[in-house]
Amino acid sequence: MSFIEKQILDEALEELISIQDFIRWIYTRFVDAELFYGHGTDNPWDEAVSLVFQTINLPSDTPDLILNSRLIRSEKQMLLNRVEQRINNKTPLPYLTNKAQFCGSEYYVDERVLIPRSPIGELIEKQFAPWVKFENVHNVLDLCTGSGCIAIACGQYFPDAVVDGGDISAECIEVAEINRSRLAQDNVAFYQSDLFKNIPQKKYDIIVSNPPYVDEEDYQEIPAEFRLEPELGLISGIDGLDITREILTGACKYLNNGGILVVEVGNSAYALEEAFPDIEFTWLEFERGGLGVFVLTREQLQKLK
Repeated sequence: MSFIEKQILDEALEELISIQDFIRWIYTRFVDAELFYGHGTDNPWDEAVSLVFQTINLPSDTPDLILNSRLIRSEKQMLLNRVEQRINNKTPLPYLTNKAQFCGSEYYVDERVLIPRSPIGELIEKQFAPWVKFENVHNVLDLCTGSGCIAIACGQYFPDAVVDGGDISAECIEVAEINRSRLAQDNVAFYQSDLFKNIPQKKYDIIVSNPPYVDEEDYQEIPAEFRLEPELGLISGIDGLDITREILTGACKYLNNGGILVVEVGNSAYALEEAFPDIEFTWLEFERGGLGVFVLTREQLQKLK
C-alpha cells in the first residue's frame, strides 16, 4: 500500500489515544507504504518515533512512562497531517518538522535546502585529525554550504577560527543565516557565491565541500523522497563531477601551505578517479557509514596546474 486514505486517517483520529498508540499505528502505516528512509533514520520504527517526538516537541530520551500520555485532538490532527504527507507525497520527515540533526545540533531545514546527512560530520567532530592540527586551523571555507550545517559545525569545533560558507543559491543563504542566528555562531559568515567567485580573497587551512554530485542517469533512479530536494543541490552534469572539477582547479589558490581540501562525491568516486588518473585521492572511511569523501593536500592539488 503506497497511499493512505482519508477514511483510515479519520478512524485513527477517533480511536487512537496515547503517544504509544500513535507510534505503533504510524509504524504500521509506514511499513505498508514501503517508504524510503535516508534523511535522519534508516527504518520505519525510528521514523515513526522521530515523527511523533518532533511533532509534539518531546526529547529523544523521553521516559517510557510518558508514552502513556493522552494526546489532545489538535496534536493528533497534526500528527495525522504529517503522516498523510509522508506517505502520499513522500515528503521527507525533516521537511515536515523543519528539524534536522547534524554534529549534535538541531538545524532548521525546508524545501530550499538539502537535508543534512553528510558523513563529513564525523570528520568535523574529530576536528579533521589527523590531516590538520587543531591549533593550526585559523580559517575554514565551506563551499556549497546549503543549510550552513557544515560551516556552522566547523565553527563549533574550531571556536577560534573564522569560517566562511558560500552557496550560489540566495535561498540557501537565507536558510544558512537562520541557522547561524539560532545557534549564535558568530565566527561564521555566509556569502552568495558561485564557488570561489565572491569568497574573501584569503588563504584557508581547510576547504570542505559537499557539492552536487549526482549524475543525470542516477538522478532518474533515486527514490521519490530525494527528488523533493532541490535539483540544484543534487545534479552536477552527465558524470556528476561538473562542480567538483571547478573546486579541484580553483582550490589551490585559496589554500595555505599544509592546507587540505575535503570533498564528498558519493557514488561518483570511480568517475572522479577515471577523470584524474594522476591524482592520488585519499578516500576516507567512517565509523557511522558513508563513502565517497576524499582528502587532498595543497601540494597534491598543485599537480593539476
